[in-house]
Amino acid sequence: MLKRIVVVLLLLLGLSAGGAWMALSPYQAANLPVEFTIQPNQGLSDIAHTLEDSGAIRHAGLFMLWAKLSGNAGRLKAGDYRINQAMSMPGVMDKLVRGETSLQSVIIREGWTLRQFRAELDRHPALRHDTRDWSEAELLAKLKLDARHGEGLFFPDTYMFLRGSSDILVLRQAAQNMRRELERAWAARGPDLPYASPYEALIMASLIEKETGQAADRPMIARVFVNRLKLGMRLQTDPSVIYGLGEAFDGNLTRAHLQTDTPYNTYTRAGLPPSPIALPGRAALHAALHPADGGALYFVARGDGSSQFSLTLEEHNRAVRRYILGKKD
Repeated sequence: MLKRIVVVLLLLLGLSAGGAWMALSPYQAANLPVEFTIQPNQGLSDIAHTLEDSGAIRHAGLFMLWAKLSGNAGRLKAGDYRINQAMSMPGVMDKLVRGETSLQSVIIREGWTLRQFRAELDRHPALRHDTRDWSEAELLAKLKLDARHGEGLFFPDTYMFLRGSSDILVLRQAAQNMRRELERAWAARGPDLPYASPYEALIMASLIEKETGQAADRPMIARVFVNRLKLGMRLQTDPSVIYGLGEAFDGNLTRAHLQTDTPYNTYTRAGLPPSPIALPGRAALHAALHPADGGALYFVARGDGSSQFSLTLEEHNRAVRRYILGKKD
């Protein structure tokens, strides 16, 4: 390889000292970082001009000559590339030969539903949308997930992938990550919790995720729900009712909704809902398995994102009058 480089240098020097300087000196592009895409089966001329047009190199013709003389013309790999600092032409070529491609990313938010997760994947222009028309049952079967519901089985995070990757790769990684996170959290769970299985803890974590306005409140919200489960009280959590309404929910939760029985109506049914209602994050999982201490049985939103917790119904009613109805005792 060294001999080949020496030969190329001598040839370039023979052509012109200026050509050698253009090839070997780092090229400071006008706007860094420089990003470009090399398509599969793209020819050397097209690659060279893509690099020049993007600002990665000074001269397409010189790059073509260098590629041919160095034996790299057929070794340049397709993919998305990113150059963050000034690079010489040999440096750029070496990057393409090694296939040091940049990765695309998709962000899956805590508290999203599986439907929102899949919609985000469907919108991503760098993904191949292989699962777009699959039913939830088909998706679970393809991922070999032994579950009736896919909700909650995918970990919200930022996922990296190469352009053109199948969306099922992101889904599979998210499912694997949630399994690991849940196993780790369950193994380190606190004592005296009312869950019969890790899946029940996952359901609880999803309720906590959707009820939390401020991160600091998660352990106390968990404590309220745990206390209620232990006493046989209904959880009475609005996000679960809303989830049960599905696409019929128009953004306005009414008294009629609270009184309409569905498997997810925690006002009409005791215990946990039959599945998670969202994708819980790591903090919600931790809160579900490590609730705060205390005997609180109620909470209400203060209007600033935080919650007011109460031990008794009388205290809770006062909090509702103050924070919801705007009345002072």
